[in-house]
Amino acid sequence: MQIDMTAATATLRQPGQVMRLERLGSFHQSRLSFMRILLRRLKSENWRIERRMFDIDARGTGTAVYTAHGPQNSYSLVAFANDLDPAKRSDRVIATEWDATFTLFDGIPTEADITRLRANVPLQEAGRISESELSLSRANRSVRLWDHVVEALAAGRQPDPAMIDDVGYLMRTTAVYGSGKFGAADRAATSGRPEFQAPYQIEMLSVYLTRTFVADLVEDMARQKAPATAVPMEPALRRRFGIGNSTGLGMAPYLLNHPALLHSWIASRETALARVRALSKAAPQHAETFLQMVDRAVLHAQAWHSEHPAQIAKLADLRSDLDKLTAHLKAIDLGGAHPWDALWRWAEGALTLEGQEQLVSLMLEPYGDLVDDLAEQMACDEDRHWRIQGSMTCERLSAIVQDIYGWALDIDWDAPEAQARVWYVSEAKLEPRLGERRLEPVEPYEQPLCPGRDAARMMADLARFDGQTTAAFLLAHPEHRHIVRRAQIAARLPYAEIRGNTIGAGLLPIDMLRAKLSFFGACHFDPRSDRWVRITMYQNAPYPGELAAGDADDWTYPPLAAS
Repeated sequence: MQIDMTAATATLRQPGQVMRLERLGSFHQSRLSFMRILLRRLKSENWRIERRMFDIDARGTGTAVYTAHGPQNSYSLVAFANDLDPAKRSDRVIATEWDATFTLFDGIPTEADITRLRANVPLQEAGRISESELSLSRANRSVRLWDHVVEALAAGRQPDPAMIDDVGYLMRTTAVYGSGKFGAADRAATSGRPEFQAPYQIEMLSVYLTRTFVADLVEDMARQKAPATAVPMEPALRRRFGIGNSTGLGMAPYLLNHPALLHSWIASRETALARVRALSKAAPQHAETFLQMVDRAVLHAQAWHSEHPAQIAKLADLRSDLDKLTAHLKAIDLGGAHPWDALWRWAEGALTLEGQEQLVSLMLEPYGDLVDDLAEQMACDEDRHWRIQGSMTCERLSAIVQDIYGWALDIDWDAPEAQARVWYVSEAKLEPRLGERRLEPVEPYEQPLCPGRDAARMMADLARFDGQTTAAFLLAHPEHRHIVRRAQIAARLPYAEIRGNTIGAGLLPIDMLRAKLSFFGACHFDPRSDRWVRITMYQNAPYPGELAAGDADDWTYPPLAAS
């Protein structure tokens, strides 16, 4: 489904402004993030989640099954806990054992299913799952915090809140695979189900159930350690645990490989911002909600830490921007005419990219009734955009390239720094990698993941071509098929293309990682290099037993202290 871009078009930000790598790398979670879409559905449809099996010994080894029952279908997280040798614990993709492994089963597994899965799921890539499984994942403990929580609960005490906030999770996933990998059901098998219409709902459900399993497991290990004295965690403290995630280069090229889907995500977010900016007035309750969210965002930024120089600088910008925003809000009246558009125009001149993109998310918070429906338009039938329009004139194709890739036509692509990097696929893990063109012999294996350079090369050939149509041009230059396709897609879907050099010496792949993870709903981005990042998912979210009486949306920023 495509978004109607005619409404509020005048206030939609231009692709040349939005699709820069440095801005994409400043995105924050929002109401349109996939975790929040999922929890809204679970609550509105009264999903019931039960623990069907929990057979785990004192060493933390065994099997658990959690089943989510929806209006039409049920899905079961099958978890295999492991007493892992610390020497084998690694977040790298080359790891072969983990503290826990998981699959999301389509339905309710039988004993035979569990036996089959037990022989395969702990092996991850080395095993095989079937079309009855929808995802495959694994996780490792945050050992210091895990041991502290078990010891504290076993002794009848609550764990130290400062230690919880310092880490944020008891386990972190190192991969959550779906969409046909390793034998799992392809997305086409489930995309027609209402609960999976929005992107990544299978993966988000798997992680949500994993968080519940992890909290239950740490309490169970404390009980088995000291049955006479152990206590469960206090609910408010329990909610402060999210699920961590380590994400590397394998995710970065996704945005380049799925231009039509990327447009659907960005266009939904931009349309949401435009709808809010178009409001002539702010109702008092909406203004009050926004002001509270700003205060909570300040707390969120204060609790967000990183040791990576680039992220340290971005955090300094964000905290400074939130201070400026707070001061500005005290000096203006949100009760005036077109308050959100005025606030946004001020922000464009006063705040850094970090602060501007945080403000986008904050401005959406009071307006669920206005923007949440856009979640239904974030999926995309990419196949319908794949066919090249051969009848397009070369003149029209040239104009499209000038418009979309004009920034790239000004780059000297013969300069070593302009194409210093090479995207390729590793033979061992079949995952994307980024090599140095002058230092590594990987250029023969380069993937077409630099649209800017390829568009410039195509334009040079197009300028010398004396034919009339795109079809004729591609018969003479078939090497340009991929960039012609991208240009035609981006001409129809304006947010489909990143406007930046994706192989230059200054590339930070973590910008692409953060853009995608922000749509997941991730918080506390913590880069460990320019190529991989740790995040937190579902921190402060209600657990399944709390959803019915709680708020499925009001958890992404820390609560304000009671007055």
